[in-house]
Amino acid sequence: MKDVRVERLARLISRYSIGVKKGDAIAIAYEPAGEPLAEELYREVLRAGGHPMLRITPGWAQEAYFKEAAPHQIDHTSPFELYEAEKTRARVLVLATSNTRRNTGVDPKKVARAQKARRPILEAYFSRMAKNEWTFMIAPFPADGDAQEAEMSLGDYEDFVYRALLVDRADPIAAWKAVSAKQEKLARRFNRVRDLRIVGEDTDIRMSVAGRRWINCDGHHNLPDGEIFSGPVEDSVEGTIRYTYPAIYQGREVTDVRLTFKKGKVVKAEAAKGEELLRSLLDMDEGARRVGEVAVGTNYGIARFTRSILFDEKIGGSIHMAVGRSIPESGGVNRSTLHWDMIKDMRKGGEIWGNGKLLYRNGKFLVGA
Repeated sequence: MKDVRVERLARLISRYSIGVKKGDAIAIAYEPAGEPLAEELYREVLRAGGHPMLRITPGWAQEAYFKEAAPHQIDHTSPFELYEAEKTRARVLVLATSNTRRNTGVDPKKVARAQKARRPILEAYFSRMAKNEWTFMIAPFPADGDAQEAEMSLGDYEDFVYRALLVDRADPIAAWKAVSAKQEKLARRFNRVRDLRIVGEDTDIRMSVAGRRWINCDGHHNLPDGEIFSGPVEDSVEGTIRYTYPAIYQGREVTDVRLTFKKGKVVKAEAAKGEELLRSLLDMDEGARRVGEVAVGTNYGIARFTRSILFDEKIGGSIHMAVGRSIPESGGVNRSTLHWDMIKDMRKGGEIWGNGKLLYRNGKFLVGA
């Protein structure tokens, strides 16, 4: 028996998130564990008059690649992915993982090198995204590996996921439109901020967001969604931040990350575990040591850490900052192959100040601030 929540999710993606129109070429990428959602989405794209293309990646493929590929293969930029970036109207990545730790033993330098080879593909994606010609959409499908990472049974994890996606409701599209309206007010308030300061445990960091835009993330690029973000002025970030949760990159975990910034650049990087990976990725390219994004999580339906960045960066009462590439919509101009989100819980003593005025305390926006 089909789960009606999966059908609602496919409909939400097709009709609300990417708005498929007749003639649109839509790439649907997934692992076998995500096939139920991929199938429903394939049907929805066809019903809308679009042209769905399936991109299936077996779970073993990435592990085999990093173990077997020679240097010239690691440095190769896929012409097929580049073609997709240039010709499709949208790409939907269905996240469903049977084994989230399959890359644990991979050499971090290989990972960084492979990401560098993808730079032309990413540049094509983001160039078209900035012109509203292309959409990248990530959506989860509950799978055993992800449930294990979140330390839940599969049934409990399914309920958690579908609640966060609002597809447990009869009309998810109406629910996300309501979220959008509420967050738009927050984005407008933060758009008046020039100087931003974030304070918390072992954290005091300042930056300029003058001339940058705060973006309302309301389900058009990620599901679940629920954040507002901007891109700080690249040379303005000063101070130290200690992240609450492990920073996870392609299944590999770096814990207790502490970064110190001077003139916008990471000058000191420490971690209790995974420090070699942290430093390797920060040295990936010139822009990897700068902040490309600063954001506030607003989805209070997500209250716990799951080891999935798709959920964790939206935790209501958290902030995150990404080292590396800026997101063009925000006005940020930092260029890097890397974009790595790191999350701090603000619910116990955290504060956000804008232009010297307290806007946010203990994980909540202050009324009238």
